[in-house]
Amino acid sequence: MPEWKKPDSILLQACALCYALYRMNLSTVPVEIGDSINARILAVSEDKIQGFQRDPLGEIARLSGVELPVVIERIQAMLRAGTIRRVRQTLMATNLAPGALVAWQTPADRLDAAFDYMFQKDPFSGHVVIRSADPATPGSNYKLWTTLKVPQGFSMRKHAEFLLRQTGGQHFRLMPAKRLFALGVGHIRRRGMSIGSKAEVPAEVMDVNVVELNELEWRVLTALKHEFELEEITEDIWQSRAGEAQVPLETFYQVAEELNRRKVIGRFSTFLEHVKPLVTGERVTRFNALFHWAVPPGREIETGREVGRHHILTHAYWREGGLEFRNVNIMGVAHGTDKEVVLQHKAAINEHLRELGIPVSYTNVFWGGRSEIKPSEISPFAYREWCQSVGLDPEAMRD
Repeated sequence: MPEWKKPDSILLQACALCYALYRMNLSTVPVEIGDSINARILAVSEDKIQGFQRDPLGEIARLSGVELPVVIERIQAMLRAGTIRRVRQTLMATNLAPGALVAWQTPADRLDAAFDYMFQKDPFSGHVVIRSADPATPGSNYKLWTTLKVPQGFSMRKHAEFLLRQTGGQHFRLMPAKRLFALGVGHIRRRGMSIGSKAEVPAEVMDVNVVELNELEWRVLTALKHEFELEEITEDIWQSRAGEAQVPLETFYQVAEELNRRKVIGRFSTFLEHVKPLVTGERVTRFNALFHWAVPPGREIETGREVGRHHILTHAYWREGGLEFRNVNIMGVAHGTDKEVVLQHKAAINEHLRELGIPVSYTNVFWGGRSEIKPSEISPFAYREWCQSVGLDPEAMRD
């Protein structure tokens, strides 16, 4: 090899040293949720950045009191380490596609395989959880629970029937949300929350009316919603997404802001792994509880607003459980690191309802075990492609 083509060993050594120092610097950035700066960032970034923001990272910096370069560095480091499992702009999917909580009755020997199928092979199933309750509890034979979104124009029941055949299940119960009263994860800010902590006023009622979008709006929404890669966590966070949607950045902003006004945009959020231990050995939560209440017909909205004002709940909604679940119609989800504390929060909600004179004919808790979470696909274009990939006629899957 000619002398001029030989690698410069000094240059290579310098590059190796620079890379080693770079890796060393990365390893010194704290990624634990218990770190004081990370905790300040996460207390905001989990569920406080509501709607569409042109500068969501700047808003996290403003609300957390942490400088923007540090916010970017810490979120990148936590995402790289797996402390944060995804960063994405969430949508109000109930306003974009018909959805439901689904309870599945599945033979015990097929339960894990059914779980795997829902998580790995159905893009329209979101939360997938194996839940348990006292064997005498109504509905305790429904072990597998999922959320399901089916894009506009297609049948949720037909989709569930297909999943039932694929997994060898016995029965399912669709429970669409009629109203929402609480929707915000915020595990870090809920740590150490006082028992019974609640807002001064009842929760707002969120409707679930489906909004129709045009082709441009779907393009922007599709680019908006998928999770960010590590290199996208920058000050100009939407620049690449505007390119993906094939529109100028200002057009991207305007369409996104119009979608926000139409209440189809959720929150900009960093999602933590809240079931499995983190690489740091920490656990965000240990217990995931689905609370059930049955109240008299006609009092669902009143009750939901009173339940939803309690800060411990990540979700609260009006869903009809039917006879299988003793006519439960109000449900809520809470997480915690101590099972007894979670139960104390539920007892405080029960007492609040009793003090208000709201009769509860039945209440219970379904505890989460094995759990996986992924965003549900809501694009009608993606649904048609999926149908063809599994041998279904898309037209036969319509309502």
